Amino acid sequence: MKISRQSKILEIIEKNEIETQEELAEHLKAAGFRATQATVSRDIKELKLIKLAGSHGKQKYGYLNDISKLYSERVSAVFRESVLSVDTAAFLVVLRTLPASAQAAAMAVDSMEWPEIVGTIAGDDTIFVAVRDVNDVNHVAEQFKKLMKM
Repeated sequence: MKISRQSKILEIIEKNEIETQEELAEHLKAAGFRATQATVSRDIKELKLIKLAGSHGKQKYGYLNDISKLYSERVSAVFRESVLSVDTAAFLVVLRTLPASAQAAAMAVDSMEWPEIVGTIAGDDTIFVAVRDVNDVNHVAEQFKKLMKM
């Protein structure tokens, strides 16, 4: 029963913009499944469903694998809104941000998982991006500059 109910949940969220657990439970009931809000909540957790932006400013349930699209959008937004400049120093790309924005921008950089990047260190308005090979520093810096303009 659980497997068929969870399969139905995936089908429902694929075809509908489901905003609440109660709404999902109603759709399940209409499809012939008996499920309490607590059961729906456990199913959501087991299926690793997350809230995503839906249409008309509402949120909807979606798959965790949709998060890469979400990260991509957020990474671009973080750069456009907070990164002010890009510079290089040996194995480092140095990003200057608006005050108190470096942590969020560094998290965005880390989420990109570029193979050239070893890691980041963020302060309040500065991020040091460690690049694996000194020959890739300028390329990485140029990629950041492109993200700022998107």
